[in-house]
Amino acid sequence: MTRKQLVTRTEIAKMAGQDKKHFLNRDARRMQKSLGDIAGLTKLGFCIIEVPIGSASCAFHRHIYEEECIYILEGTGTARIGETVLQVEAGDFIAYPAGSEAHDLRNTGSNTLKCIIAGQRLDFDIIDYPDQERRLYRANGEKGDLVDVAMITRRQ
Repeated sequence: MTRKQLVTRTEIAKMAGQDKKHFLNRDARRMQKSLGDIAGLTKLGFCIIEVPIGSASCAFHRHIYEEECIYILEGTGTARIGETVLQVEAGDFIAYPAGSEAHDLRNTGSNTLKCIIAGQRLDFDIIDYPDQERRLYRANGEKGDLVDVAMITRRQ
């Protein structure tokens, strides 16, 4: 893939995007254009996503070390942050600092939910999936090791 520092709006509009589904949530589906990858960013992920009506953008999760954020371009939905469910719409910005509560985003509107998602790409992160009671240990861009939280033991 050719790396370029400027990706024009015409090029972005012509991009097909990738149909992404989350391996832990069958209701999580989005069309994703990874602009950061095209531009050669390695420490920051920057994507435009489109979430179909009734779908979630991802599985309910939290990053222990990485930060991420979402800016809603079009549509409406709900952002679940911990136990709280918030109504969101175009123009809203959602920040997920490292170590904050688990979160997800769902399209509850009547049109496609279109967002910008940006997040760190650290060499190591731990991602918790509370709904599935799983934890993912990821290092060096690999898919990582998924474990049942019940199997984690603490050293004494």
